Amino acid sequence: MSSVSAGDRHRLTVLGGLAALSLDAMASVAYGPEAVVLVLAAAGSAGLGYALPVTAAIALLLAVLTLSYRQVIAAFPDGGGAYAVAKARLGRRASLVAAASLVVDYVLNVAVSVAAGVAALTAAFPALLPYTVELCLGVLAAITAVNLRGVAHSARAFMLPTAVFVGSVGVVVVLGLLRSAPPSPPSLSGSVGPLLLLKAFANGCAALTGVEAIANAVPSFRAPAVRRAQRTEVALGALLAAMLLGIAALIARYHIHPQPGTTVLAQITERALGHGAGFYVVQVATTVLLALAANTSFGGLPVLARLLATDHFLPHVFALRADRQVYRYGVLVLAGASALLLVAAGGSMNALVPLFAIGVFIGFTIAQVGMVRHWRGRGHRARLVLNATGAVLTATVPLALVDAPHRDLGRPIATFVNAHCAGRRTFALIAEIEPAHPWERLLRNHRGAVIDRALRRHTTAIVCRMRFRLSS
Repeated sequence: MSSVSAGDRHRLTVLGGLAALSLDAMASVAYGPEAVVLVLAAAGSAGLGYALPVTAAIALLLAVLTLSYRQVIAAFPDGGGAYAVAKARLGRRASLVAAASLVVDYVLNVAVSVAAGVAALTAAFPALLPYTVELCLGVLAAITAVNLRGVAHSARAFMLPTAVFVGSVGVVVVLGLLRSAPPSPPSLSGSVGPLLLLKAFANGCAALTGVEAIANAVPSFRAPAVRRAQRTEVALGALLAAMLLGIAALIARYHIHPQPGTTVLAQITERALGHGAGFYVVQVATTVLLALAANTSFGGLPVLARLLATDHFLPHVFALRADRQVYRYGVLVLAGASALLLVAAGGSMNALVPLFAIGVFIGFTIAQVGMVRHWRGRGHRARLVLNATGAVLTATVPLALVDAPHRDLGRPIATFVNAHCAGRRTFALIAEIEPAHPWERLLRNHRGAVIDRALRRHTTAIVCRMRFRLSS
């Protein structure tokens, strides 16, 4: 056997790529639809009726991103995704911004995925709760050990749980659609404005994390690597869109709404399968997949680190590859950084998830803008239009940082609104926490009231205060 074919044995097939690089995106099925429902529930049953249209809009954006990254794979077969595109078409500074956002997201994905899996485990077995950090580190060590054996080995190890999860969700969707639907409840409120729908769309876009991982790891595929990676990208987009739309349809069919102590996916599963063995199979498969979703980062970040090392932005040891096609130093540094995050957060998923706001769509937008530059003047008008559409759509969910040097939040925000929203009808949504007991209000700040007063006094914005009530 030649050395080339021997090395190819440790690379990915299409199915292996789905198992090794798509778990992050697959696992988002467990929390993406729930993020949509949590926002729409503020408008009562009238709002929940928009779950399917909002999810359809997310699926449309997913389709654009899938096709766009299929082109990225063909144009940049050495991997690197947004970093490679920006380096070639947008310059050094843009490429380093893209790389930094990807590195942060990869590390956070490992920490959040492991913490989410352990959270599901401790919810089922409360006696394990005091050992949350130890369990997180144990799961992380196991995933790291598997990846040090090679990306193909990790793909084979994770193929079964991936298949079980996808099959389970498919069964839930099919049986749920075949069962007779309960009668529609009376609408409790009918105020569903565009701002609420946009917020639901933005929250639900958490389901798009991990879509770029395949484009980052093209060299990890067997020859022909480009064609296999493209097929994997399309397969991921199709599977993810089908699961998201199926779950959204069941949310509307069974009038699912947020309930304490359970999840939207669990409620749907119980309605479709009952509370028997099938229910527990889906829950266990979800728990396992959430824990293993960290593998997406182990497939993508080491390849990105190798490109950065080749360009002299990281130590050259990150470009060294072991005998099983493993970039060992990238794997170990990723595991170490994730372990530090887990220890610092005490293994709490809720403490880590808000950090995902850092650069979620930065890589998407940079990659699409770079591809527009790539196709310009080459006669590929259809491809240019596709990437331009992707750039516009991903650059629309912007995060503005308002400087308040004297900690006076009201006036700087009012000044920002007047400067950027002049002549437009503007809605300002202020999210606040409503304590369970009146006396607890003394323990919390009242910044919402400060911002509300400043916006009403100094701007023409329509102010909405959304309160999230804490249970006792």
